[in-house]
Parts: sequence; structure tokens; C-alpha cells
Amino acid sequence: MPEHPLKAAIATSGLTRALKDGRVQPNGVDLEYPLVDWIVPAMRSMVRETKYDIAEMALGTYLCAKAFNYPFIAIPIFLTRNFHHTAIVYNVHSGITSPKDLEGRNVAVNRGYTVTTGLWARGMLQSEYGVNLKKITWFPTDDEHVEEYQAPLNVDYKYQGEDVTGLLLSGKVDAAVGDVPITSPDMQVLIPDAIIAGFDYFRNTGIYPINHGLVIKTSVLEEEPFIAQEIFNAFKASKDAYLRHLASGKDLTFEDKTALELQSVVGEDPFPFGLAPNLNALEKITQFAADQGITPLKANVENLFAVSTLDLT
Repeated sequence: MPEHPLKAAIATSGLTRALKDGRVQPNGVDLEYPLVDWIVPAMRSMVRETKYDIAEMALGTYLCAKAFNYPFIAIPIFLTRNFHHTAIVYNVHSGITSPKDLEGRNVAVNRGYTVTTGLWARGMLQSEYGVNLKKITWFPTDDEHVEEYQAPLNVDYKYQGEDVTGLLLSGKVDAAVGDVPITSPDMQVLIPDAIIAGFDYFRNTGIYPINHGLVIKTSVLEEEPFIAQEIFNAFKASKDAYLRHLASGKDLTFEDKTALELQSVVGEDPFPFGLAPNLNALEKITQFAADQGITPLKANVENLFAVSTLDLT
């Protein structure tokens, strides 16, 4: 057993609440949960300082960090997912009417180029709508968590620090990808019936896109290899408690009601853990990352996870 509690930086959600309030605890491991108001700065601290023993981590950031051999490894726990057809927004005065019209245009990226929502959105533009991503100039509004990363030549950081909606409404860019709030009638989602398109994507591919996973310091596992499986089991128990809460139908939040609605599309468990049930999504995002220059080559999915967790479900 580790001599000191392991610091675990994770956001509070339905999936993690039973862990963070103490109803679920991993066997032989004490976890300490630092206050996390917003998970993004915690991810940044994990990448740049290895500040925590365990941390929630966006997949785009993790794939980029893994390419530079950062000292942490993933456990196949997946904490957030989204359909990203809604994450492509355009200025209605730009002359854009279809995804292919993005070619030759300037497109902002909310936050960094390696951010997972943008990674999925660009991948879908390429794979579903035939968009040549290399014919677009991408303008991230922030830097990257992984400082060593060098973006492709068609990525321009000159608008770093600017507001993505302001860029779009000013006409400096024609469209934007990422978590872009619609604040004006001059902004619209590019994909028609985007929510339905996302559901259709799942029905066609079986993929419910993953945004955030979980990483643990490699030094922790070198000292105590059993911890990976115990952490997996604890997160699974916390998820099971959440699924029971959803099934009860009592005291449901907006997040809970959204999860229940998703069950009718993606199945009884909208949040599968383990490598096997998520292999299609992981193969897809690792290919997208290579295609977009976030990683130099497509990552071997199994190499992304602690060996002792590869068969856990």
C-alpha cells in the first residue's frame, strides 16, 4: 500500500460522485481529491508539472503527450463523451453552405489545436463529409498543453488569446470548431440536424466519441502495480452507483436526464469502461490524431494503457 494518499484530480460528475463523496473507495489505496473548479487547468498541470498521481485527461492532450513519452499512462476509464457534429459553427455571411465550403477558408479552433473536441470535429469533417483538412487554415485561440508540440504548417496561432465568438462575428474567420457558444443569429451550426447526425453516426459506426480518460503516473505503478486494477474497479463501482441512481428516476439533474435520453440511443450503459468496448472509438481517434499532425504516427492503442488493465471490462 502506498505510504501517502494518491492525489487524484478529477471533475465531479455523476460517474465520479460516489468516489469523491467516499461511498466508494479502492482497496488498499487512499485517494485524496484536490479541489478542481475546472478540469482543464488540472490537466495542464498534470502535463507540465506531473502535479498529481492520477488525473482526468483529455484524449487529444494524452495522445500528444504520449508521443513525447510523458511519465504517465492511461487506465481505460472514460469520463466524458460527446457527439461533436454540433461543434462546427459558421458565420452565416461567409458564403458557406456545406462542409466542403470550409476548404480554402480560415477556421478558428476554440482553445488549442490538440483539444479533443476539435480533433473529433475535424476528423468527422474529413471522414464523413470529404473535407480536405489541409486546405483549411486553422487558428487556435490558445496554446497547447504539451509545450514541445509543433503544429502543422496550416495552423496559425496569430489569434491566440482572442475570443472565438468574437473572431467569428468579426469576419476574421469564417467558421470555428470546438465548444463554441452560439451568441448571435449570425452564427449557426454547420451540420443540419446536428444532434440527429451524431446519433446516426453512432448507429452507423458504434462510436460514441470519447473526450476524457484517466492517467496515472508511471512511477506509481512501478512501485505498486496492483493500483491500476484497484483504481479501475473503484471507478467502475462509482459508475454502477450512478447507473442505479439513474434507474431510480429520483432527484435527477439535467445531466442525469441527458444520460437517460442517451440510453435510448447508445444502450443501457452510456459510459462503457475497458479497452474492448471502446476499441472502435480509440482506433478512430488515434487515426484522426495522426491524420491531423497531432501525433507523428498512428498510436498503437494497446500501448496507450497500463498492461494490467488491457483485459478489464
